[in-house]
Amino acid sequence: MPPKGSGKRKLNTVYSDDSPTPPVPTLAEQLSYLHNPRPFKNPNYTKNVNRRTKNLKAVLTQEREREKNERERRRQEREENMEVDGEKKAEDIPLDEDMPTYASIEAPPSVLPQRRYCDITGLEGPYTDPATGLRYHDKSIYELIKGLSATAAKEYLSARGVNPIVK
Repeated sequence: MPPKGSGKRKLNTVYSDDSPTPPVPTLAEQLSYLHNPRPFKNPNYTKNVNRRTKNLKAVLTQEREREKNERERRRQEREENMEVDGEKKAEDIPLDEDMPTYASIEAPPSVLPQRRYCDITGLEGPYTDPATGLRYHDKSIYELIKGLSATAAKEYLSARGVNPIVK
């Protein structure tokens, strides 16, 4: 066996400026946008080296503090604008500020019972099979559940996140 690297080598042809055939650009060079100007980039941009990144906890704390200060400012404005007689106009009464919103993380848990869904179809499942513990929608699904093997029932239960104990 010949030693490595002793085979025929390709000669790298260097084209000079007075060569009759210029080199053909590769496909990557043809599709490259590196030579095009980038008008969306600001040439005078410099990165602020003093800017510090914050973790999520710090950002949430800062946002909570800002909302608290805003509520306090609005409360003080209401007290200053309050009528001497104690009468309030309907337009002056603000909405409940402590009402949970889409952005508030501290929304209380729902007082409604948790909804139950069929393990097979995903529809609302008011019934539970006593043998397997699977929830089902109607009697046609119950017939299907009765025909399931124990391993299939365990897989359906584990998909719901229940520790599968099949009797």
